[in-house]
Amino acid sequence: MTTSWITRPETAADHGQIREVNLAAFPTSHEADLVEALRADPQAWIPGLSWVAQAPDGGIAGFALLTRCLVDGSPALTLGPCAVKPEHQRRGAGSAAIHAALRAAREQGENLVLVLGHAEYYPRFGFTPASGYSIRPPFDVEDKYMMALVFDPTRPVPTGTIRYPAAFGV
Repeated sequence: MTTSWITRPETAADHGQIREVNLAAFPTSHEADLVEALRADPQAWIPGLSWVAQAPDGGIAGFALLTRCLVDGSPALTLGPCAVKPEHQRRGAGSAAIHAALRAAREQGENLVLVLGHAEYYPRFGFTPASGYSIRPPFDVEDKYMMALVFDPTRPVPTGTIRYPAAFGV
Protein backbone atom coordinates (compact mmCIF):
# COMPACT_ATOMS: atom_id res chain seq x y z
CA MET A 1 0.00 0.00 0.00
CA THR A 2 1.39 3.38 -1.02
CA THR A 3 0.56 6.42 1.06
CA SER A 4 0.54 10.03 -0.07
CA TRP A 5 3.24 11.61 2.09
CA ILE A 6 3.56 15.20 3.19
CA THR A 7 7.23 16.20 3.03
CA ARG A 8 8.83 19.23 4.61
CA PRO A 9 12.15 20.42 6.01
CA GLU A 10 12.80 19.41 9.59
CA THR A 11 12.17 21.86 12.40
CA ALA A 12 13.76 21.95 15.85
CA ALA A 13 10.55 20.41 17.21
CA ASP A 14 11.19 17.33 15.03
CA HIS A 15 14.59 16.40 16.47
CA GLY A 16 13.24 13.89 19.00
CA GLN A 17 11.00 12.17 16.46
CA ILE A 18 13.84 12.04 13.89
CA ARG A 19 16.01 10.34 16.50
CA GLU A 20 13.18 7.86 17.15
CA VAL A 21 12.88 7.09 13.42
CA ASN A 22 16.61 6.37 13.17
CA LEU A 23 16.61 4.27 16.36
CA ALA A 24 13.67 2.23 15.04
CA ALA A 25 15.16 1.77 11.56
CA PHE A 26 18.69 0.69 12.52
CA PRO A 27 20.02 -1.94 14.95
CA THR A 28 22.19 0.51 16.93
CA SER A 29 22.14 4.21 17.82
CA HIS A 30 24.99 4.94 15.37
CA GLU A 31 22.82 6.66 12.72
CA ALA A 32 20.75 8.59 15.27
CA ASP A 33 23.95 9.81 16.93
CA LEU A 34 25.43 10.67 13.52
CA VAL A 35 22.44 12.90 12.66
CA GLU A 36 22.91 14.81 15.91
CA ALA A 37 26.66 15.19 15.35
CA LEU A 38 26.08 16.46 11.80
CA ARG A 39 23.47 18.93 13.05
CA ALA A 40 26.10 20.32 15.45
CA ASP A 41 28.75 20.73 12.71
CA PRO A 42 28.37 24.13 11.01
CA GLN A 43 30.65 23.04 8.14
CA ALA A 44 28.51 19.99 7.37
CA TRP A 45 24.98 21.16 8.17
CA ILE A 46 23.04 23.03 5.48
CA PRO A 47 19.69 24.50 6.55
CA GLY A 48 16.80 23.19 4.49
CA LEU A 49 18.44 19.90 3.47
CA SER A 50 17.08 17.68 6.25
CA TRP A 51 13.64 16.44 5.20
CA VAL A 52 10.88 14.42 6.81
CA ALA A 53 7.89 12.51 5.47
CA GLN A 54 4.89 12.87 7.73
CA ALA A 55 2.53 9.98 8.36
CA PRO A 56 -1.22 10.59 8.06
CA ASP A 57 -1.36 10.95 11.87
CA GLY A 58 1.17 13.81 11.70
CA GLY A 59 4.07 11.81 13.14
CA ILE A 60 7.33 11.45 11.27
CA ALA A 61 7.53 8.26 9.22
CA GLY A 62 10.64 8.89 7.12
CA PHE A 63 13.76 11.00 7.06
CA ALA A 64 16.48 11.97 4.57
CA LEU A 65 19.55 14.11 5.24
CA LEU A 66 21.97 15.86 2.90
CA THR A 67 25.14 17.37 4.36
CA ARG A 68 28.23 19.03 2.95
CA CYS A 69 31.17 16.93 1.86
CA LEU A 70 34.07 17.73 -0.45
CA VAL A 71 35.52 16.08 -3.52
CA ASP A 72 39.18 17.09 -3.64
CA GLY A 73 38.27 20.44 -2.09
CA SER A 74 35.17 21.15 -4.20
CA PRO A 75 31.76 21.24 -2.50
CA ALA A 76 29.35 18.34 -2.90
CA LEU A 77 26.64 16.74 -0.79
CA THR A 78 26.37 13.36 0.83
CA LEU A 79 23.00 11.66 1.29
CA GLY A 80 22.44 9.85 4.55
CA PRO A 81 21.33 8.76 6.94
CA CYS A 82 17.97 7.98 5.43
CA ALA A 83 15.51 6.11 7.61
CA VAL A 84 11.90 4.96 7.77
CA LYS A 85 10.04 3.65 10.80
CA PRO A 86 9.51 -0.09 10.31
CA GLU A 87 5.71 0.18 10.26
CA HIS A 88 5.93 2.60 7.32
CA GLN A 89 8.63 0.83 5.29
CA ARG A 90 7.93 -0.13 1.67
CA ARG A 91 5.17 2.46 1.41
CA GLY A 92 7.10 5.32 -0.16
CA ALA A 93 7.98 7.40 2.92
CA GLY A 94 11.73 7.10 2.34
CA SER A 95 11.44 7.84 -1.36
CA ALA A 96 9.26 10.87 -0.65
CA ALA A 97 11.79 12.29 1.83
CA ILE A 98 14.72 11.61 -0.51
CA HIS A 99 12.97 13.18 -3.52
CA ALA A 100 12.11 16.26 -1.45
CA ALA A 101 15.67 16.63 -0.13
CA LEU A 102 17.14 16.25 -3.63
CA ARG A 103 14.68 18.80 -5.04
CA ALA A 104 15.64 21.26 -2.27
CA ALA A 105 19.35 20.72 -2.98
CA ARG A 106 18.85 21.39 -6.68
CA GLU A 107 16.86 24.54 -5.86
CA GLN A 108 19.71 25.72 -3.61
CA GLY A 109 22.11 25.47 -6.55
CA GLU A 110 23.88 22.25 -5.57
CA ASN A 111 25.02 20.01 -8.40
CA LEU A 112 26.59 16.83 -6.97
CA VAL A 113 25.16 14.37 -4.44
CA LEU A 114 27.00 11.24 -3.32
CA VAL A 115 25.60 8.20 -1.55
CA LEU A 116 27.04 4.98 -0.23
CA GLY A 117 24.13 2.58 -0.34
CA HIS A 118 22.09 -0.16 -1.91
CA ALA A 119 22.90 -0.50 -5.60
CA GLU A 120 19.33 -1.66 -6.28
CA TYR A 121 17.63 1.24 -4.45
CA TYR A 122 19.37 4.52 -5.27
CA PRO A 123 19.42 4.34 -9.09
CA ARG A 124 15.66 5.07 -9.02
CA PHE A 125 16.63 8.62 -7.99
CA GLY A 126 19.18 8.97 -10.81
CA PHE A 127 22.30 7.79 -8.96
CA THR A 128 24.98 5.98 -10.96
CA PRO A 129 28.40 4.65 -9.92
CA ALA A 130 30.58 7.57 -8.77
CA SER A 131 33.53 6.02 -10.56
CA GLY A 132 31.88 7.17 -13.80
CA TYR A 133 32.77 10.70 -12.69
CA SER A 134 36.23 9.68 -11.39
CA ILE A 135 34.99 10.13 -7.81
CA ARG A 136 36.10 7.64 -5.17
CA PRO A 137 35.51 7.17 -1.45
CA PRO A 138 38.36 7.34 1.07
CA PHE A 139 37.88 3.63 1.87
CA ASP A 140 37.53 0.39 -0.06
CA VAL A 141 34.04 -0.44 -1.21
CA GLU A 142 32.64 -2.28 -4.19
CA ASP A 143 32.14 0.18 -7.06
CA LYS A 144 28.38 -0.32 -7.40
CA TYR A 145 27.70 0.90 -3.83
CA MET A 146 29.37 4.34 -4.13
CA MET A 147 27.05 6.42 -6.29
CA ALA A 148 26.75 9.96 -7.59
CA LEU A 149 23.90 12.12 -8.86
CA VAL A 150 24.68 15.16 -11.01
CA PHE A 151 21.79 17.57 -11.46
CA ASP A 152 23.27 19.56 -14.36
CA PRO A 153 25.87 17.73 -16.45
CA THR A 154 26.73 20.98 -18.27
CA ARG A 155 28.26 22.31 -15.04
CA PRO A 156 31.70 21.18 -13.90
CA VAL A 157 31.74 18.03 -11.77
CA PRO A 158 34.73 17.66 -9.43
CA THR A 159 36.82 14.50 -9.55
CA GLY A 160 38.92 12.85 -6.87
CA THR A 161 38.48 11.55 -3.35
CA ILE A 162 35.47 12.28 -1.16
CA ARG A 163 36.12 13.97 2.18
CA TYR A 164 33.21 13.33 4.51
CA PRO A 165 32.29 15.50 7.50
CA ALA A 166 34.26 14.57 10.64
CA ALA A 167 31.17 13.01 12.25
CA PHE A 168 31.33 10.13 9.76
CA GLY A 169 34.66 9.09 11.24
CA VAL A 170 36.33 8.26 7.91
